[in-house]
Amino acid sequence: MSDAATAVEPGGRREKPAAQALGAPRRGFASRVVNRVGGGLVQVFLALVAVFWLIPTFGLLIASLRTEAANSESGWWTVFTEPAQLTLENYADLLANPSIIEAFFNTFLITVPSTVIIVIVAALAAYAFAWIEFPGRDWLFLAVVALLVVPIQVGLIPVAKLFGALGIFGTIPGVVLFHVAYGLPFAIFLLRNYFAEIPRDLLEAARMDGGTEWTIFHKVVMPLGLPAIASLTIFQFLWVWNDMLVALVFSGRGSQPLTVALQQEVRQFGANFDVLAPGAFLSLVVPLIVFFAFQRYFVQGVMAGSVK
Repeated sequence: MSDAATAVEPGGRREKPAAQALGAPRRGFASRVVNRVGGGLVQVFLALVAVFWLIPTFGLLIASLRTEAANSESGWWTVFTEPAQLTLENYADLLANPSIIEAFFNTFLITVPSTVIIVIVAALAAYAFAWIEFPGRDWLFLAVVALLVVPIQVGLIPVAKLFGALGIFGTIPGVVLFHVAYGLPFAIFLLRNYFAEIPRDLLEAARMDGGTEWTIFHKVVMPLGLPAIASLTIFQFLWVWNDMLVALVFSGRGSQPLTVALQQEVRQFGANFDVLAPGAFLSLVVPLIVFFAFQRYFVQGVMAGSVK
């Protein structure tokens, strides 16, 4: 035991530890009980929350594998007693539906460019706002932050008129451009705050070695900012993939994504659950794949943001 923690009296008898001598607060009985069982209880609670959270998804999957008659007569949980209800006929019919398949590919054509453009432009702008000195930088960044409070509904009619004048209303480029315009303020704000936490010494050392701004951005900032960029990629992909309002307003008959196509199926037929269930689950699978593919970087970005 160290001298700072325990002192020796002149008679040779050891004193109480310093924590006890200073009267450190004693933990109560409830605190000790929570400490011992808290870890196990928290894990059990989180497991139960995960199970309850996945029940609707599991139910959607089972419903997509049942016939329309079976879904009309009973709930999806009856499949545990009658497993013969399961069939792949719904997915076969879905893949034979040309409008749904076209909408599925349109969703990729809208989501992927919107995500890639936003990540690239936001990363460049965030680096400029964080580490490049230019006149009016702070005021311009405040203007970008102010755009975060502008609701998307405010720009629907004016932008629709502008796109109509430009001849891109009802097209995939029009939908992509709208998503890029409204997604950039948050993306720039997120990445700028992350890039600003990079140690200045690293950038100064790169400049002393003769590195240009592009070299510093490409070889120093981008690798260090990968967790934040991955988090932004996940968020943006999910937002655009699941969007319905913007696509409903700006997409045309040949450029509708999957969300609008499923909505049209509901309006036209009303109760065709054999098409809606597999279509909804198909729309759900792709974001899950993207999330699990970038999950490691997403967790790193969240932890780094909490530490900083």
